[in-house]
Amino acid sequence: MTQIAPTISALDRARRKAYLRLLPILFLCYVIAYIDRVNVSLAMLTLRKDLPAFDNNVIGTGSGVFFLGYFLLEIPGTLLVERWSARKWISRIMISWGFVAALTAWAKTPHHFYAVRFCLGLAEAGFFPGVIVYLTHWFPARDRTRALSWFLLGSTAAQIISPKISNVLLHLGTLAHPGPLGLAGWQWLYIAWGIPAVLIGIYVFIALPDQPIQATFLSDDEKLALQNELESEKSATNSNHSSDLFAALTNPKVILLALAYFCIISGNYGIDFFMPSIIDRWYSLELDQTTWLIILPPMVTIAAIIFTGWSSDRTGERRLHAAINGILGGVALAIVPFTQGHLILTMLCFIVAAAGLKAYMAPFWALPSLFLTETAAAGSIGLINSFGNLGGFLGPKLVGQIENTTHSYVVGIYCMSVAMILFSIIILSLGLGRRAKLHA
Repeated sequence: MTQIAPTISALDRARRKAYLRLLPILFLCYVIAYIDRVNVSLAMLTLRKDLPAFDNNVIGTGSGVFFLGYFLLEIPGTLLVERWSARKWISRIMISWGFVAALTAWAKTPHHFYAVRFCLGLAEAGFFPGVIVYLTHWFPARDRTRALSWFLLGSTAAQIISPKISNVLLHLGTLAHPGPLGLAGWQWLYIAWGIPAVLIGIYVFIALPDQPIQATFLSDDEKLALQNELESEKSATNSNHSSDLFAALTNPKVILLALAYFCIISGNYGIDFFMPSIIDRWYSLELDQTTWLIILPPMVTIAAIIFTGWSSDRTGERRLHAAINGILGGVALAIVPFTQGHLILTMLCFIVAAAGLKAYMAPFWALPSLFLTETAAAGSIGLINSFGNLGGFLGPKLVGQIENTTHSYVVGIYCMSVAMILFSIIILSLGLGRRAKLHA
C-alpha cells in the first residue's frame, strides 16, 4: 500500500526558508563585526614593537572607548530598524565600520587610537540590537531563541576564524620589516578585516528583505502564512504588554536587565581582549602556539550556545538558562589564577568561562519581548545593549589598569569573575522567563 507523504504547510516552509536564507547572512555579518571589534587583542601581540607607548592601559582604554561611541547612537539606530529599514541601516553600518576599522592601521599615537576606536563605535552602533529587532520581523516566538542562537554563534566563530588568519597577517611584518607597501603586519591585520565588512554591507543592501512580504525566495502562500502568524502573535502580545517607549525605558525590569548586561559584558570583553596576553605572559609561548590555544574556548562555546538555545526554546524557560551560564563561567574564571603554571588546567577553566560568557545570550535577549512590544521592545533592547556595552569599556580598562599597577592579571581576572556572578544574581531576582508553555 502506497503511503502518502505528509504535506508541509506553507508556514513551515516559510519558517525553514527564513532560517536557510537569512541566518547565514546575519551570521557572517556578526563574524566580521566581532573580529573588527576585538582584533586589537591580537594586534597588540606585535604592534608594541613599533609603538612602545601602547602599554596595557592604552590598549585597554582604546578597546573600551569603542563602547562610548557605541552608546551614543545605539537607541536611535535600533529604532530606525523598527520604523524604517533593517536592510538599509545594517548595510550603512557595515560599510562605514569597514572603512573606519581599516583606518586603525594608521593610528600611531594613543590619542589617534582612542579617536578611531570611538568612531568605530559610532559606526557600528545599532547593529547588534537592530538584528535582534529584525529577527522579530521574521521569526515567531517559538523559533526566535534558536534563530538568535545561530546569529550569536558569529562572535564565537569569529574567535575561531580570526586567530590563524590574523597570525598570517601579523607575520607579514615580521618576515620582512616593513611588510608589503611599507606596512607592518598589525597594520595589514586591520586593513584585511575592514574590507569584508564593506563588501558584505553592499550585499546586505541587495539581498536582505525587511519583511516576509518583500521576500523573493518565498511563494505568495508562504509570505501570507508567515506574515499572518507574526501579525497574530503581535496582536496577542499588544493586548497584554506595553508598547509605550518612555514607559519601557523607565521600566525597572529594563533597567535591571541593562545592569545585568553591563556586568557580564564587563567580564566578556575584559577576558576577550586580554586572554591572549595572559596566556603569553604566563607561559611564554610562540605566537603560533598562542593563536592555536585561544581557538579552543570558542570551539566548545559553539556547542554550549546551540544547546542553550535549543533547550530554552524546548522548555520555554529563559531565566535559569541565562543565569546558570553566568554562574558556571564566573566560578571557572575565579579558579583560573590557581592554575597558573599548569597550561592544561588554565585552558580548561578558560573554556568553561568562555562558554558561560556567550551561551547566556539567546535566552537573555528573549526576556524583553516577554513584557514589551514593537517600539517599546526595540527601544528597550537598544537601551539594554547601549548601557550594557559600557561594560565593554570598563572590563578592558579595569584589567589593563590593574595590570599596569600590580604587574599581574590576577586581580583583574577576579573582578571579571565577580561581574559574571552579579549578572546571574540580578537575572535570578527578576520574575521573568520562567518555564512557559509554547506552541509546537
